[in-house]
Amino acid sequence: MSHSSTFVAGIDTGKAALDLAVTPGEGWLRVNNDAAGWQAAAEWLLKAGVDRVGIEASGGYERGVVAALREAGFKVILHQPLQVRLFARMRLQRAKNDRLDARVIAAFTVLFGMDRAAADPTLAGLHEHLVFIDQLVQDIARLKTRLEHLHDTRLASLVAADIAALKARLRDERRRLERAVRADKALGRRLDLLLSVPGIGIPTALALLIAMPELGSISREQAAALIGLAPFDHDSGKHHGRRHIAGGRARPRQALYAAALPAAYRWNRQLMALYARLTAAGKPHKLALVACARKLVIFANTVLQRGQPWTP
Repeated sequence: MSHSSTFVAGIDTGKAALDLAVTPGEGWLRVNNDAAGWQAAAEWLLKAGVDRVGIEASGGYERGVVAALREAGFKVILHQPLQVRLFARMRLQRAKNDRLDARVIAAFTVLFGMDRAAADPTLAGLHEHLVFIDQLVQDIARLKTRLEHLHDTRLASLVAADIAALKARLRDERRRLERAVRADKALGRRLDLLLSVPGIGIPTALALLIAMPELGSISREQAAALIGLAPFDHDSGKHHGRRHIAGGRARPRQALYAAALPAAYRWNRQLMALYARLTAAGKPHKLALVACARKLVIFANTVLQRGQPWTP
């Protein structure tokens, strides 16, 4: 399907409903966030002459309509909610409702909706599995905290049993996810390349592979910025503030943090040397750890770029 018009739509996503707005014009539609609603949205957008659709990432509630519209031939651009909120603030828009939000997303898409490659449907399924595994990790951490405050032996034994069961499930789900990745020859090859980097184990490799598919096709600076580990200046006039990291993709970044500490203490000689050099120079532990995590994502990006296992 192709369109020659310049009409653009924005979609505000809710758990139960979708609000669609078209610009230029006043066109607006609300449909259910289900298969029938997605079909009605596609038909309405086609009649309106829309070729580009902007939508906010919304905790997964947007996945169905995004897939359906891309299948129907529309260019669907996923926006970060923070970007859209700041755009609305820049326009001095204080009123807020679902219809207005859809119009803001449409206007934002007109200005900043560059064409982007559609998400790999294979990775989309794997990403949901990865999120489930991360939630298991969080559940275990919460139960461990609860266990620390229990003095009743019966209650403590119940929580301990729950922790053991969740740990067994976590191990099983990680094995299942690895098998699913290796079922795809190209993904399996990328996984092995990541695992060749000392300090990157299966949990970190899976997080990087699934949540950062751009790795290997971007620069080292872009990789660090994308994951939220690039240091940014904080200077103005004569003031020179500390450089700081911000933003980025939380899931692979958390996996890198978890890997950076043992890597900097034991597994990766280059990171061990980097950590020792920074701490010897008086840098705090956290700053040195961030530097090691940044170096680790650069190593990961490099092996995928070269298509060769890591070498010191």
